[in-house]
Amino acid sequence: MPAAPASLIPVGLGQLAGCNPASPDELPALLARLSRLPDPRRRPGRCHPLPYVLAVAACAVLAGAKSLTAIAEWAADACDRLLLCCGAALRDPDRPCRAPSEATVRRVLQRIDGDAFDAAIGGWLTGRAAASRAAARTDTHRTVRRGQVAVDGKSLRGAIRANGRCVHLISALRDDSIVLAQRKVHAKSNEITAFRPLLNPLDLTGAVVTFDALLPQTDHAKFLAEEKGAHYIAVLKGNHPSLHALVKNLPWKEVPLLDRTRATAHGRDEIRRLKAATVPGLRLVPREWTPGFIRRVTAYVM
Repeated sequence: MPAAPASLIPVGLGQLAGCNPASPDELPALLARLSRLPDPRRRPGRCHPLPYVLAVAACAVLAGAKSLTAIAEWAADACDRLLLCCGAALRDPDRPCRAPSEATVRRVLQRIDGDAFDAAIGGWLTGRAAASRAAARTDTHRTVRRGQVAVDGKSLRGAIRANGRCVHLISALRDDSIVLAQRKVHAKSNEITAFRPLLNPLDLTGAVVTFDALLPQTDHAKFLAEEKGAHYIAVLKGNHPSLHALVKNLPWKEVPLLDRTRATAHGRDEIRRLKAATVPGLRLVPREWTPGFIRRVTAYVM
């Protein structure tokens, strides 16, 4: 039986799970992003500023909260100094700050614009990671490598719509597991139509974008290569029969083996062989370049 909706961590907060807790000096940047979100509540009866409620929820999830009840409990236990850093309204010196209740947190998170909240949290995480990398580069004089971004969809098994279907998300994750962007795939849509809106706000110049067999489309390839200045690695399967057959029938026996790995995963003993070849003129790409990778069993990646 699916969990009650009130107990679920909303989509926008899910990308915070597993990240390191926030320090007080990181909260002003978070509050600045959250303050740009429109408040869905009516003005009469607002007990707490919207950025404050959202910042408390975000900090609670960063601290390990996995439900709305846990968020409210974390907030109730938080000290005044921490609540003030999250944007609590100042009160008399002898009166403690008020933490938002579970009901308040639930109402706000249910009514907030999910895509805008995702973008605010994702932007803050991206800036946070960039600051961390910049500090590491200053300390060690290392060159930061070109970014890698994986686009993938997933269904939230614990989040069920009224029609019985799971909530489906499409996300863009960096190679250090930071969620750069995340969108809910609407019931009458799919990952293909959500691909461009997901990546359009991101700076992908020089990045390598990977995605599975559902998403290789000519428009996506042109969008990444020509508009975003990015490279891509796309898995090929039977949904592109002509292109798949062309790649499958290349003289792979004549191509040198670059790498071979063997691992046990999901109850399977997997052997993967990696080869690369330049194949001019493939129709998926807008210009003449295609480094191609093949996973021997079923998957072709270019």
